[in-house]
Amino acid sequence: MIEPTRIIAIRHGETSWNVDTRIQGQLDIPLSANGRWQAERLANALRGEPIQAIYASDLTRAWETAQYLGQTHGRQVIKETGLRERGFGDFEGKTFAEIAALLPEQSMRWRRRDPEFSPRGGESLVALSARVVEAAERLAARHPGEQIALVGHGGVMDVLYRAATRLDIQAPRTWALGNAAINRLLWTPEGFTLVGWADTQHLNDDALDDAAG
Repeated sequence: MIEPTRIIAIRHGETSWNVDTRIQGQLDIPLSANGRWQAERLANALRGEPIQAIYASDLTRAWETAQYLGQTHGRQVIKETGLRERGFGDFEGKTFAEIAALLPEQSMRWRRRDPEFSPRGGESLVALSARVVEAAERLAARHPGEQIALVGHGGVMDVLYRAATRLDIQAPRTWALGNAAINRLLWTPEGFTLVGWADTQHLNDDALDDAAG
């Protein structure tokens, strides 16, 4: 019997592009002042947790968020490109409204969660899901019986929630993807299990919920 790995999954702190509903994708956008405050509050909230390893997307907004956690726990953050946000190609840098106005057909397929659709130069939901699940399983398998933190993005959190609840990739989202929220899962070789989701008690209810990065 392999002991389960406890996972704390965290979306990065807020960026100015989150506020503007502008698609970040794999563009390297830093945290805003509020995002840094959220990351600091997050690290303080998890101060007493026995976290054995911290893995983070190499994009600045997630990497910087993870650094606050690493400093609190005296651990070096490990880069994991598998935890990057979905590549949004031509959508990157545009607001939701701009995408709807400039690329209406593509916007419709995106809104409908067409699993095979990818913006030009970007990733499909199928590709994103496969990448994130592979990375999360690989990292969790290194730490049986331990607790780890995975710091990523809105799209990453969405994939992990679906994996843990066995929800279809096209199912409408009814759960929050808040910036710097605390999400908890278990992993065994049989898969992921949801323990808790979207805990923002350490914040002042100001986490922005969007899946744009």
